[in-house]
Amino acid sequence: MTKDHTDQDHIPAVLPFQTARVIFALVMREMDTAHGRSPGGYLWMILEPVAGIALMSYIFGLFLRTPPLGPSFPLFYATGLLPFGLYSDLMSKTSQAIRFSRPLLTYPRVTFVDAIIARFLLAVLTQVIVYYIIISGIIVIQGIDVILEYEYIAGAIFLGAFLGLSVGSVNCLLFSFFPVWERIWAVLNRPLVIISGTFYLYDGLPDSVKEIAWYNPIFHVVGLMRAGIYPEYVIDYVSIPYVLIWCAVPMAFGLYFLRVYHKKIMNEL
Repeated sequence: MTKDHTDQDHIPAVLPFQTARVIFALVMREMDTAHGRSPGGYLWMILEPVAGIALMSYIFGLFLRTPPLGPSFPLFYATGLLPFGLYSDLMSKTSQAIRFSRPLLTYPRVTFVDAIIARFLLAVLTQVIVYYIIISGIIVIQGIDVILEYEYIAGAIFLGAFLGLSVGSVNCLLFSFFPVWERIWAVLNRPLVIISGTFYLYDGLPDSVKEIAWYNPIFHVVGLMRAGIYPEYVIDYVSIPYVLIWCAVPMAFGLYFLRVYHKKIMNEL
């Protein structure tokens, strides 16, 4: 009786430590597999958005004298493309979490939640570093005088990351049961970068279009990010509670049914 009681007392202290070790091991595996073996590695995480920002700045610079906000084309497009890239990367990584970590999920200590958390943490850390390097690089190179509103920037990162986690959780479930949905989603997702305010301002849209655009949660995330870089930018249209609903409801739905059906998903993959 004494031995059993002692063992039970140790269980709550051991499990969190074991979970942390599992997640850390999955993060290290993700680092090595996702970018560590490709030429250039994590350098491409910076070069790809930089190339996109440079291309947009050049194209729109041919037709516009000044960007819709502020004096710098690269900074303006960075404040749109980086939040969208954060959402898109988190959504993609979460959607593929079970498929990516399937060989390890056969071990009793590794759960699908561990796989999702590991991919989420590494993607967020990587994207925050990319944010810092690109935004600070543009400001320093172009000598831009800015007053950063860090609470807005942090809010945009938080909401963009959890929005990606939320949508990715649902897609992780749907991709497993309905493989055709992965192709359909790829088609539906392509125009999202254009209709999410990455290249223009919400204020510049016609009123009839604003009413529709408002329901796109990424529009709110991009607006919050721009308010963090441009203190003069008014974001009356941004609704944080609305984005939080998008973060909470699909994620709860996706994680609940993944918990119920993850063994079936593992057997059918």
